[in-house]
Amino acid sequence: MRRTRTLSIVALVAIAFLAGVFFTTAGANLLGLSNRATPPTLAREESGGTRISTTDVTSLEEAFVAVAERVNPTVVQIRSEKVIRRRPFSWNPFEGTPFEEFFNFRIPNLPEEFRSQGLGSGVIIRADGYIVTNNHVVEGADELLVVLHDGTTYEAEVVGTDPQSDLAVLKIEADNLPYISMGDASTLRVGQWVLAFGSPLSPQLSNTVTAGIISALNRFYSEGPAVQNFIQTDAAINPGNSGGPLVNLRGELIGINTAIYSRTGGYQGIGFAIPVDIVQYVVPQLIETGYVERARLGVQYTAAAPSVIKALNLPRGAAQVVSVEEGSAAEQAGIEPGDIIVAVDGHELANHLELSKIISTHRPGDEVTITINRDGEMRTVTVRLGAAPSERTAARRRAQSSRGEESNLMEELGFSIADITPELARRYNLEDVEVEGVLITRIDPNSEAYREANLRRGLIITEVDRKPVRNVKTFKEVYQAIKPGATFLLRLYDPQSGGTLITALQKPAS
Repeated sequence: MRRTRTLSIVALVAIAFLAGVFFTTAGANLLGLSNRATPPTLAREESGGTRISTTDVTSLEEAFVAVAERVNPTVVQIRSEKVIRRRPFSWNPFEGTPFEEFFNFRIPNLPEEFRSQGLGSGVIIRADGYIVTNNHVVEGADELLVVLHDGTTYEAEVVGTDPQSDLAVLKIEADNLPYISMGDASTLRVGQWVLAFGSPLSPQLSNTVTAGIISALNRFYSEGPAVQNFIQTDAAINPGNSGGPLVNLRGELIGINTAIYSRTGGYQGIGFAIPVDIVQYVVPQLIETGYVERARLGVQYTAAAPSVIKALNLPRGAAQVVSVEEGSAAEQAGIEPGDIIVAVDGHELANHLELSKIISTHRPGDEVTITINRDGEMRTVTVRLGAAPSERTAARRRAQSSRGEESNLMEELGFSIADITPELARRYNLEDVEVEGVLITRIDPNSEAYREANLRRGLIITEVDRKPVRNVKTFKEVYQAIKPGATFLLRLYDPQSGGTLITALQKPAS
């Protein structure tokens, strides 16, 4: 009896459960409550959503890989070395007293000079060895080495620098090099994928590739160079990346990485690159002449006050003229202090600093149309631009001032020599050196002269084949008398140590 009652209770519970299931499914459908009864799910759009197919993801990945494989061989590492000199440190507790000359304590063994090493990046732009980098990467360097993607090392010569745009061009003695293709700055868009290349933080991290997007265009910042119009990107850029390329997914150069905005000194998601249109304007001039010729408007200006912009309904980048230089192109065109410049050649200023960028990309003698607001009225003036003072580079000046005879033995022996002119003596700190000879000014790190004979830039050759040499002329005379294939001795003076070195070289057989 008790068993029958238990079975009846179980049966009633089962019936109640089934009825509940029926109500929550069919019944809910009858009442139109099915959407509330089923758990919420993520939308699964057939079209119009954001889902990327596996094929598209693979294509994007392959694009990154293809660009990295194509661009990396054009990227170089730049190692700089600068000699820092300081005065000997001494201490005299009786300075300024009659006992001063008897008590002067000098700290012994404290080096009066040391070498500071720097790291940067660059990109090959021509097959014959021309490389673009930042001016701040090479500025003040006493020696520059370029390391290619395959590890080959070359000594580099500064062809020209432009501090106003922070660009520089180097040259290495090489041919048939891979080089980067140029992009089009006018096609750049915010949100576009970009890749940054370089050697961040360490020589061991050469050819590092990072990905990101274009975060903004036409950026300016107060600590930047005079000519600004930066691409902002979140692709990781760190110290050492300076001078490396920023490229699009076509493998084209769209910018030269130049700076980061950071409170820590490292990457914080904000990097800046010099756009390719500035590169294309500056670099050909550096290659041709060593300096950049720029136009000049001849005004001092500042950002127009926000209240003025609002009251006159002006573009937010409007620039107010503070002063006009006497005899300048601006004065001749009738521009006056107080005028507000709103556009150049119909292009409204996005930022008041953009004015200098636009003018700097013109040549002296070019005519531009400037739209100004004067006393609330808009007017247009035509200006024939003047010439800005040329900034010939230190390298160009050195080349012009050190016209002493130079002999390029790079192909035959792997180094170049020059007479010790006053300019070279100053540059190599040889003013107090009383040694006759010729100075090694360049050397190929891959040559036997470098690897086997231990020749270095800055050494002075005093004897060749046991015969003294006073200048390049006597060096040539002695060298030409040596038989092809013969081994000869070199005596050298090392200005750093003050010692004499003996080494040997073999004259090529043919």
